[in-house]
Amino acid sequence: MPIKNNSLKSGFILRLIIPLIFFMTVEAVLSYFITLHYVDTAYDRWLLDSADSLMQEIKVKNNKVSVELPASALEIFKWDDSDKTYFKIISTEQGMIAGDKFVPESFDPKADWSQPIFFNDKIYGESVRVVSMQVHRQDMNQKVFVHVAETLNKRRIMMRDILLADLVPQSILMLFTGFYLVTGVKRGLKPLHKLAYEIAHRSPRDLSPIAETYIFHEVRTLTDTINDLLARLTTAIEAQQRFIANAAHQLRTPLAGLKLQAERALREDDLNAMRPALLQIQSSADRASHLITQLLLLAKAEPVEGMHKLQTVNLSDLAKEVCMDWISKALQRKMTVSFETENEQVFLQGDEILLKELLANLLDNAIAYGYERGNIWVKVTEQPHKALIVEDDGIGIAEEEINKVFERFYRPANSPGNGCGLGLAIIKEIADLHHAQIYLTRLSEKGGLRVEIVFL
Repeated sequence: MPIKNNSLKSGFILRLIIPLIFFMTVEAVLSYFITLHYVDTAYDRWLLDSADSLMQEIKVKNNKVSVELPASALEIFKWDDSDKTYFKIISTEQGMIAGDKFVPESFDPKADWSQPIFFNDKIYGESVRVVSMQVHRQDMNQKVFVHVAETLNKRRIMMRDILLADLVPQSILMLFTGFYLVTGVKRGLKPLHKLAYEIAHRSPRDLSPIAETYIFHEVRTLTDTINDLLARLTTAIEAQQRFIANAAHQLRTPLAGLKLQAERALREDDLNAMRPALLQIQSSADRASHLITQLLLLAKAEPVEGMHKLQTVNLSDLAKEVCMDWISKALQRKMTVSFETENEQVFLQGDEILLKELLANLLDNAIAYGYERGNIWVKVTEQPHKALIVEDDGIGIAEEEINKVFERFYRPANSPGNGCGLGLAIIKEIADLHHAQIYLTRLSEKGGLRVEIVFL
């Protein structure tokens, strides 16, 4: 049974109390019917004794049935301080012989009169218990029946006394059990309250693990999960701080160049003398703009839940479009860009904008670090896996550097150009977002690089 309650304590108590109440109710119902059975059995015997006493007073003279019941005996028979007793003796031939005409009779045509018949009925609106018997005597040539009825007051009194004797102790026991359950659950949840208090009163800067000195084994899974989250938060915050520090350092260099060259240009009066400083200002501004664009793209590629909506993308069309956009920049270095695809329709689930940025960064790196008049090959495959491959015949990456180039702001030693070391980091972030694997391979000892993005 689901408990719609945000309180763990209330949930525990309800789950314990409800079965207890259910079993107590079942036990009370069973006790009622069992008590009713034994009370009826006991008083039915007394009722049967009364009928037997009446049968002993039946006489037969000259084939005529009569009852000799003095008034004093009748008074004794009917006397009872709690119940009223009625009787009737009838014959199939003589009719009413003695007693009260209103006493109910059993009208079951299939009744077995070899045994007494007990049933419930009413007399003047009051419930009674009736026993009907047939007199079996050899000196009778007719059927004679004795019916004795008695009200139910004594039965009800005994039922009430027995049930009270049974239910009152059970009710008291249930109250004590409920009190024990409430206090026990409250005491058992005390470590959780301590844990909640400790976490609530922590400083936002305190990401140290939670101590497990007073934690139960069942709660340790929760604390281990929280400690694991705290450890991951610590790692993420440290990485963020390093990223901010590196970004500030990278931005400081072009901004310092801007300031220096601006001051240099201000000292010159001749426009031709200002030109070298202005060119340096333009170069520094371009570098700062490129770095800011890369930082924004890196932030956009972060795998934030709910931020990226993947949709069906044709990887072949996407790669062809990006290659066309970068041909002009490749021609500036007299480089050729070749495109090949196994199938014109290679569909996958992805973010179209980010996938374009991924290929754009690959092409940017290939152009920046490739040789002039070099070649770049872009290929889309479908078998055995959907993949995007970019190859160049440039200087490549040393084998010992391959595992490091995905780090943010990392640039291999003696790298040409003025890159900021974010291109491959952005590629990895986008690939991770698409659950893709990246493989870097040096094509030969002389150089060349193959970058393969495999979409699983």
